[in-house]
This record gives sequence, structure tokens and C-alpha cells, in this order.
Amino acid sequence: MQKTTQVYGIRAVIEAISSNEPIDKVFIQKGLKGDLSRELEGLLRKNGIKASYVPIEKLNHLTKNNHQGVVANISPITFFNLEELVETVTQKKESPLFLLLDQLSDVRNFGAIIRTAECTGVDGIIIQKKGAAPVTADTIKTSAGAVFKIPIAKVDHIKDAVYYLQASNISVVAATEKTDDFIYNIDFKVPTAIVMGSEDRGISPSTLKAVDHLAKIPLLGKIGSLNVSVACAVFLYEAVRQRT
Repeated sequence: MQKTTQVYGIRAVIEAISSNEPIDKVFIQKGLKGDLSRELEGLLRKNGIKASYVPIEKLNHLTKNNHQGVVANISPITFFNLEELVETVTQKKESPLFLLLDQLSDVRNFGAIIRTAECTGVDGIIIQKKGAAPVTADTIKTSAGAVFKIPIAKVDHIKDAVYYLQASNISVVAATEKTDDFIYNIDFKVPTAIVMGSEDRGISPSTLKAVDHLAKIPLLGKIGSLNVSVACAVFLYEAVRQRT
């Protein structure tokens, strides 16, 4: 179900964070001072929530209400707990398929990936709390509403999610050019989680070291890479091909 996507006022935002609302980003007026401001900044750091320090004109544009120097964007969806998601899926399905996004930051790529994931029967998407693309109106539009049809879990670190999935007997495959193995050599019929990296940095080195398999897509042209949402679709449809 879609929720209200904005909270304004410093006390209201502090309360929202303390109540574990799925906050994506907070806009704070430049030069804001005081005890409440310091309390808010401490909560943001503790919870890994992104903050932008902006002129008051930006806040006035975001809301016509009395923002008191702070406006927060709340995700329109409720995020899942990783352990509960994996346990629920593995109890129902013999060979689940998960997708991990390692700090993917573009909301339109995120939306396109969610749409493809829903179409290919992905059982859950896992993203990192810090640095990941938020669920915005653009995400919803690009996903064609699929964001409301597929569970998304947030974790502190993608590498920790990799370890948890492996402990749950799920094979983890990383999409990377840093290998000689093509995706066609990977067995996607077994319980599998596919890791896709960010647009500019790819998958973090520590995560690459933790996965079970590295795989790449053959590129026959002069351009050395695909858009991440396109690459993700190639991986997911190879899994579909093998499973059907």
C-alpha cells in the first residue's frame, strides 16, 4: 500500500526516524543549529540515512507547510526484514531467485530492474540502507507499479546479505567483467541470488570476494559495458531460460 511520502518539521522527522519509518532522505536547512538539530543529525548517522544541507528556498519549494528547517522523504513502500524474507520464500519455494543491488543509485535504473525482476519471477530484491537509490515517484513510474508487487529488503551491508544467503543454501552469483566465465556456464536452476553493482563502481571488492561465482555477459562490440538494468535483464532471463 502506498504511504504518505513526506514529513516536515524537525520534531516530526525525529519521531519518524525513532519509529522506524522507511525514510530515504532528509533535507536540512543550511546553518540550522540547536539541540534538536544535533539530535536529528545523530539519528541520521546512526541509521545511515542520507541528508542534504540546502538553502531555505529549496525547503520552501518542497513543502508549503511550516518545515522548521527539515523535510524528510519517506518511502511509499514498507521494506522487509532480510531474514524473514528469505525464510518465507525458502519455505514456499524449492529453488528461489533473489536479486541483490550493491549501491545502485539511479532511481530509473532501479525502477527498470524492479520491473524486469517482477516479470522474471524474482522472489525478493535486497538493497543496502546507505547509498542505494530511494523509491521515488520516478522509481514507481519506471517500474510500471512492480515496486508494489515484489518484496524489497534493506540491509546494512550487501556482503552480510551474501553470507546469510549462503548459509541458507543459496548460491550467490556476481555480475562482473572481472572473470573469464560467461553466464551460460553458471547453473541458475539451483537456489540463486544474483548481485548487480552500481552504475559507476560495479560490485564492491569485498562482496566480489564473498560470492560463490563470478559471471559476465559476452560483449562483441567496441563499447565495454551494458547499462546495469539491461545487464540485469540478461542475467535474469538466462535464469528463466534454464528454469523453463
